[in-house]
Amino acid sequence: QVQLVESGGGLVQAGGSLRLSCAASGRTFSSYPMAWFRQAPGKEREFVASISRSGGSTYYADSVKGRFTIARDNAKNTVFLQLNSLKPEDTAVYFCAAAQQSYASRLAPDYSYWGQGTQVTVSS
Repeated sequence: QVQLVESGGGLVQAGGSLRLSCAASGRTFSSYPMAWFRQAPGKEREFVASISRSGGSTYYADSVKGRFTIARDNAKNTVFLQLNSLKPEDTAVYFCAAAQQSYASRLAPDYSYWGQGTQVTVSS
């Protein structure tokens, strides 16, 4: 069992940056591939980025590639998402998630544990 708590969301102008953090409980954080998803009002939850257990492999949705960066610090039980060059269409609630299987999937059903989400709003 792992509990996840996101932070770092807020209101930012287009072109700005934010850094999201997700703190995990438990002593086995490094055994979980991690991911960020987002959900905008009236839309389905979508994959943003994922990272392997060691942090050596990362994956991104095409819509954020080159603008967002996922990273993790296993010593601090934390995963990060750096959001740069933000656009109004990035506005959503951002969720972090932990998977029980061995690979950093892009699919939400593969993730067993979810945080409560943090709101990111990008104004034009």
